[in-house]
Amino acid sequence: MGKSKNKNPEEYTITNRAWEVLFKRYDILNKVKENGFYQIKSKTIKEVREPRLMAKFDHKANLPYIFKKDNLSILPISRSEYIIGEFDAFQKVKYDSKVKPQTVDIPSHITTIDPSNLYSESSALHCATVSGMINDLLGEEAVQTVSGRMSSKQFDFTISTKSGVDKRIDIKNSQVEIDGGYESDSYFMIVEAKKGTVDDFMVRQLYYPYRLWEKQTSKEVKPVFFTHSNDVFSFFIYEFKDLGKYNSLSLVEQKDYTFKHEEIELYDILSVLETTPILPEPEIPFPQANNIIRLLDLLENLMLNDMERDMITLNYDFNVRQTNYYTDAGRYLGLIEKYQIKKPNSTKIMFRLTSEGRRILELSYKEKRLSIVRKILEHKPFRMALEAYLHNAIRPKKIAVAEILRDCKIYNVDSQDTFERRASTVLRWIDWILELQHEFEQK
Repeated sequence: MGKSKNKNPEEYTITNRAWEVLFKRYDILNKVKENGFYQIKSKTIKEVREPRLMAKFDHKANLPYIFKKDNLSILPISRSEYIIGEFDAFQKVKYDSKVKPQTVDIPSHITTIDPSNLYSESSALHCATVSGMINDLLGEEAVQTVSGRMSSKQFDFTISTKSGVDKRIDIKNSQVEIDGGYESDSYFMIVEAKKGTVDDFMVRQLYYPYRLWEKQTSKEVKPVFFTHSNDVFSFFIYEFKDLGKYNSLSLVEQKDYTFKHEEIELYDILSVLETTPILPEPEIPFPQANNIIRLLDLLENLMLNDMERDMITLNYDFNVRQTNYYTDAGRYLGLIEKYQIKKPNSTKIMFRLTSEGRRILELSYKEKRLSIVRKILEHKPFRMALEAYLHNAIRPKKIAVAEILRDCKIYNVDSQDTFERRASTVLRWIDWILELQHEFEQK
């Protein structure tokens, strides 16, 4: 478990280093291989770092490198103990582009919720409630009855492992947290909420509360995973086919909602193109963050608080490399700035919105997106690629965009392979700009 010169850069987070110490100190990997699992107490984890920071991995990408390389996951089994093993602990999330968002409205008497400025999971859920999304999901009028932390009580289950042999796990009074619990005449709906798009989620976030509440109510319990991103509220309604099997989660339906917005036309995009001045290329890595929606999600997260680099990785569906890519992309556009907090024995790298970034995020739906388009088109490579797209009425080839990047002398890039990789980001961002015209149409 010693350090190597070719160590994956993801290992350099505080959590990775702390787990590396524990794995070496207690020979965890060998014990997992011998017994199929390893149980570790909170007080043992606390020898190196607070357990709440060491064992909360909402997405597979958040797992420490030392877990990823050996296909390990960690689950709480009580308030003071965890179990480590080759568990299949996550559920993939696939957004169905064929699902057309249903348009909803906020009642006229509600003045304290602005659907264009929802920067936390709780605010998004409040908005979903008052706009009628929750009632529509259940087909009945519902009220919120539960939220926050509670005890799981006792239950057991089996979980799939990478070896193909199910493992039985006993749970005794583990901590459970529910973002929202909604009760109607016939149903009790448990909602796990995330701000931003995700690739997967930890099944435990739905399974533990499901097992708690299915014993406490005679009503049908509906486990629901919810994300709010790019002004779309996406609900994934699941069912557990087998009460005692962690991995029996099955998607029943995806339902999307949005609010009516002033539409963006090609004329609006052309107007931005014609009136935006070109700025010199900054001495910041050129964007390699293909999914601009994920960048917008990050900006919204930063509306609430400045964030440490490791916390972005932990709380967002990113690995360390992606955190660097997307924060650099925000810096390139002048929407995010990086600073340091120096302590006697360490230095924290922090990120916050610039004043321009905060101003843009507070705009209305249409103006917000057109302002992001303006920030992109201030940069010559993106502008030239969009102009080529519009002039030829066809998407430019990657090799042609790579030549544009070479001619623009982007910062610290000089190889053809790298120019072509960066060209992928340019094309994806240009696609997004043009797709703003049809953002909520049926695909």
